[in-house]
Amino acid sequence: MAVEFKLPALGENIENGDVVNILVQEGQVIAANDGVLELETDKAVVEIPCPYAGRIEKILVRKGETVKVGQVLLLVDTEQAAESPAVPVAPAVPGTPAAPAKPAEAAAPPGVGVSAVPALSSAGSAGSGGAAGAAGAQAASCPAAAAEGRQEPIVPPRGAADDEALIPAGPAARRTARQLGVDLRSVVGSGARGRITVEDVQRAAAAMSASGAAVIAAPAVATVSSPAAVPTAGAPAASASQTTVGAAVGQFEAVVPPGEPDRDAWGEVRRERMTKIRQTIAAQMVRSATTIPHVTNFDDADVTDLEALRKSVPPGYLGANVKLTAMPFVLKAVALALRRHPLLNASLDEENQQIVYKLYVNIGVAVDTPRGLVVPAMRNVDRMSIPDIARALVVLAERARTAQFAIEDLRGGTFTVSNLGAIGGAYSTPIINHPEVAILLLGRSRWMPVVRDGRIEPRLMMPLSLSYDHRLVDGATAGRFLNEVIDYLQSPAKLLLS
Repeated sequence: MAVEFKLPALGENIENGDVVNILVQEGQVIAANDGVLELETDKAVVEIPCPYAGRIEKILVRKGETVKVGQVLLLVDTEQAAESPAVPVAPAVPGTPAAPAKPAEAAAPPGVGVSAVPALSSAGSAGSGGAAGAAGAQAASCPAAAAEGRQEPIVPPRGAADDEALIPAGPAARRTARQLGVDLRSVVGSGARGRITVEDVQRAAAAMSASGAAVIAAPAVATVSSPAAVPTAGAPAASASQTTVGAAVGQFEAVVPPGEPDRDAWGEVRRERMTKIRQTIAAQMVRSATTIPHVTNFDDADVTDLEALRKSVPPGYLGANVKLTAMPFVLKAVALALRRHPLLNASLDEENQQIVYKLYVNIGVAVDTPRGLVVPAMRNVDRMSIPDIARALVVLAERARTAQFAIEDLRGGTFTVSNLGAIGGAYSTPIINHPEVAILLLGRSRWMPVVRDGRIEPRLMMPLSLSYDHRLVDGATAGRFLNEVIDYLQSPAKLLLS
């Protein structure tokens, strides 16, 4: 008997999500609670398990489709649950041996390589799916390699992209594969039911490196000297005289954005669908900028002594993978200052015209990820020690970058800290993360001449930018709060004794 598996409730105020990957295929036998697809909702990518065991009779959704809570995802014949063992989740690519002798192909970057295959198929670029047709489709649809002066993998024949979507690997493993240039179809999974783990990908990358297999076969990287050198969709593949491997040192290299090629009234463009994450960020920023009157205070903290203290800690003292940066000290300073200035740890209940003071200190840490900016909240920072915060930061950042976190991890923050200094820059005007009332942005610390006791001395200065909601927080209140944060940073012994 076929049973309908519907998208279950995903959390408060979450009504739909985008299908990122389908992990199974029709005819496959699954066990109860096996993952069947990956769904992007709000700022998290979650794996959806099916509670029914049996044979998948029909898949009713497609990759990239937006599905609603309660929508039927697939039909499962539960009578087939015990009749045959589960088939492997990852089907073999037609014509490809289980252990390919040729060099593995590097995974394509999001929105450029494999994701462009459906458009190629509809245009007939891949022809019958032969190697020559695939190579022509790659040259026609993926000019990113030509523009960036790097090697680009050949797009697999038509249908291979669909097979890749069925590979049993989670978001963390897929991201690691993209970074290391590993073809997931050549990786044998060691997880449950053959699932590919991050460790499997890393072992495959190490084996490729040892055997020299990381070199991409038949690279076709064009050096760009004019817009005419960038092929467009439907154009023939570049001739041998037009392609070179790499680019001359110092030669200008244009960056071609992801998306599908198109044209407007003025020339060539590329169009990419906004992800759920980017849509959520856009809506949140518009809400904040249009409802909260922002004011930003700028100041500098002398972190010379803090830097000396930080460097005095031996590498690995806090843990093998824990690197002590200035961020744990900043988070601790902010948390202690928030306890003394509760108005900046509050929110505004507009409906009831009330100020809600939070008696807990949960600081959101802005993390730049390949999928967009996410702000997971670190709980009860005021009760944590500097080493505890340093270790928690490593876990928080890794889970954010690999999308291995729950929706609830992004909620409950009372204040946000963003570190622009990791990229560069000094001051900025950060937008408050609604419904919070303030956000602190750190710039890159730099050595500056400072007058101390009548003498000019070089001091390491950290730029600070504090944006606050002027409906609740006055300038004097914000100034006193920022002064206290600076005092903690300039006297790090206070942080260690608190």
